[in-house]
Amino acid sequence: MAEIRIDTDRETGKRSDMIYGHFLEHFHRQVYGGLYDPNNALSDDEGMREDVIEAMRRIKVPILRWPGGCFASAYHWKYGVGRKRQTVFDKAWRVEEPNLFGTDEYISLCRKVGCKPYICTNAGTGSAEEMSDWVEYCNLASEGKYAGWRIENGNPDSFDVKYWSIGNENYGSWEIGAKRAEEWPSLVKESAKMMKHVDPTIELSAAAITDVDWTLNLIRACAPFLDWISIHEYWDMMAEEHKPASYDVCIKYCEDVGHSVRKIRGILETLGLEKQIKVAFDEWNLRSWHHPNVLTVKQGITKEEYILPRDKNDDNSTYTMADAVFAACFLNEMNRNCDLVGMANFSPIVNTTGCIYSYPDGIVLRSTYYVFELYVRHLGDIVLNSWTKDNEEAGICCADKKAETGAIDAIATKFSGSDGIAIAAVNKSKTEHIKIDINITNKNEKTESRSVLLNYLNGPSADSYNDVGRTEIEIKQKSFGIFKNGMSITLEPHSVNIIEIR
Repeated sequence: MAEIRIDTDRETGKRSDMIYGHFLEHFHRQVYGGLYDPNNALSDDEGMREDVIEAMRRIKVPILRWPGGCFASAYHWKYGVGRKRQTVFDKAWRVEEPNLFGTDEYISLCRKVGCKPYICTNAGTGSAEEMSDWVEYCNLASEGKYAGWRIENGNPDSFDVKYWSIGNENYGSWEIGAKRAEEWPSLVKESAKMMKHVDPTIELSAAAITDVDWTLNLIRACAPFLDWISIHEYWDMMAEEHKPASYDVCIKYCEDVGHSVRKIRGILETLGLEKQIKVAFDEWNLRSWHHPNVLTVKQGITKEEYILPRDKNDDNSTYTMADAVFAACFLNEMNRNCDLVGMANFSPIVNTTGCIYSYPDGIVLRSTYYVFELYVRHLGDIVLNSWTKDNEEAGICCADKKAETGAIDAIATKFSGSDGIAIAAVNKSKTEHIKIDINITNKNEKTESRSVLLNYLNGPSADSYNDVGRTEIEIKQKSFGIFKNGMSITLEPHSVNIIEIR
């Protein structure tokens, strides 16, 4: 048994819908043969898969980061616009890039989905001028060469791209054009200066990490120009070996999903900038992408060594209830830190380890897709102070068999503009049903006429998954009648739950 206590008068903050954002990179089948497939009967007249777009609309994707990722660090945007596209060799992923899907197509995609664009610029092999030229192309009404080029390409109106990132993981030795901590602030500052000279209304992020030297140097030099700090994290690292972690190991990863946010918060608070600069957790997922022998000193020679293994990312049996439980725990943590975290981007939206899998005849919605559907459609936007107490029976053994963690991860929310409370409660236990008691400590909260609806997600086992012709994981509902303080609700094993009291 566990108890959740909620004080509806004490608000942690109002979360941004952008913490439910997503990401799209030119890697393997994410763009070509994934979302963009002109020869497919399911694609529209611009070559975009209508079934994928509809699935994105269904989870109300609020913001979409593009074009990378590692791809961005050697991407020259000018090759991907206009009537004469230039085919190039992508030095990050070592494949041919036809540049058929570029800035114009990306903006069209965002408009079809109804989401905000978020462009990651080339701070690897690119320059401050190239980045600012991109802002010109996207945002100026008609002034100058690049706005004129956009108009010539059939887009008379500004794209009005508000969110831009300077670089991607430029601290990493694996990145094309990696930078040293002492040189990074200068590039960011000059790039930001030029980009904001073109459009002072844009919001800028820069690649950062929890390393104190890197981020302190960056913020001290660039704080007047930055609105965001970009951080990334994957927990189950499968880049070189495709050996997905077991459910038990994934639960261990859930134990401290917020450590990076805490470290960045500490740096910002030390500098007194926690109210000025927000965190964009703009790449995250439980499992990293599988791409052996390419981001390492040792390079694959044959396609069998470094390209064909990427197909293993398409094995839908990899993405089980472990992925869903982890994703829900991550989103709970971002909600708890909504005063600092204003954006998060699940990596990626389609194929690879994404929440949508596309194949020639349709799509599969993986377990993580339904987590986003639950949170976007049923959870409130004002995060409340709440406290969860597990008794001994509700503790679960972690993968190392030495430490224990609580089985229940829960947050409580209410809604702007309407009455009601919604609780996100994750039962991490692999096999045990757990009963939770709900207590609202604010005695002025009127709950007598509110009904209780449980929206929950799980499968027959912790290793359940969805695939072509196989749906084991989907959202279900149960009604519990009128709410009474102290009422109990039983959560199924390995489940993600949203309890609405409305």
